[in-house]
Amino acid sequence: MFPGAGEQIDAMVSPRIAQIPTFARLPFTRDPDPRVTSGVFLGVPFDGGVTYYSGARLGPTYIRIESRLLRPYNHALKIYPFKVLGAVDYGDIDVIPTSVEKTLNSIEETIRDLDSKGITPFIAGGDHSISLGVLRGLSRHKPILIHFDSHLDYWDQYWGGERYTHGTWVKRAIEEGIVSSVVQIGIRGPQYSEEDLKFPEKSPVPLTIITMDEVAYYGVTWLTSRLKSLKGKIYVSIDIDVVDPAFAPGTGTREVGGFTPRELISILRSLSEAEVEMVGIDVVEVSPPLDHTGITSLLAANLIYEAMSVKAVQTARKNLIQMS
Repeated sequence: MFPGAGEQIDAMVSPRIAQIPTFARLPFTRDPDPRVTSGVFLGVPFDGGVTYYSGARLGPTYIRIESRLLRPYNHALKIYPFKVLGAVDYGDIDVIPTSVEKTLNSIEETIRDLDSKGITPFIAGGDHSISLGVLRGLSRHKPILIHFDSHLDYWDQYWGGERYTHGTWVKRAIEEGIVSSVVQIGIRGPQYSEEDLKFPEKSPVPLTIITMDEVAYYGVTWLTSRLKSLKGKIYVSIDIDVVDPAFAPGTGTREVGGFTPRELISILRSLSEAEVEMVGIDVVEVSPPLDHTGITSLLAANLIYEAMSVKAVQTARKNLIQMS
């Protein structure tokens, strides 16, 4: 009944309501074999960087629970993501709930170790501050950061000196030189100042803002065409609040007028057609206590599944090229 890497517990043998919840009912291991496994689900249960509602520390647990219905074959991308990646559930990073900076160090260490073995992390947060630790761990790639969010997250500090929060991580990543460029998608809602939108003019790396109003005007196909033109290594960071709160109410800083789940999934899938290599992805800011229905966690689980599928398509294509 208990599967190997890349295999789920058979729902026809053990009902989905049974067994300890792992992501998509994949096997759990803290020691993945890089000869077999090239992708792991990883939880970061930390929300010490939030500035409003908390609760994202429970995200990984509830995302695992809502992932039980994920099945082996992605018919849209025509791929078996778990099988191609030899995917497993790596468990959670042991965060330090009272320290953002110590938690960032722990994240960096874990991600750097996985990356050195050629293993791609598929991460469930946690608040958005955790993405800085991940990018530090992937710093050798210096990827393009594709950032889905309703907020800019490049403010300098909060409360007279707090530089490490879920609203400052993009600025820190740019300052530390660990991203080659940034594309922000879905930005909307009120800003602190008109000057907030002028930061790209001063940014030391190319920074593109694509607002939700632009997507609404030009269409999702316009956006996917822009993404398909990207080349190189990418890191994808999805704040679940990029989705309209009608579909994802379980998040701490909600903004009206966002994407539908269908739109976001189609955008994510479009990356399988681009000349890019995904070195990692996170889905963050899922706060289960703010959503008694579980639909926000369900969406997050499916977004991670789609990201695994995109990576599997990229991996299969790369293997085919190497064989030819």
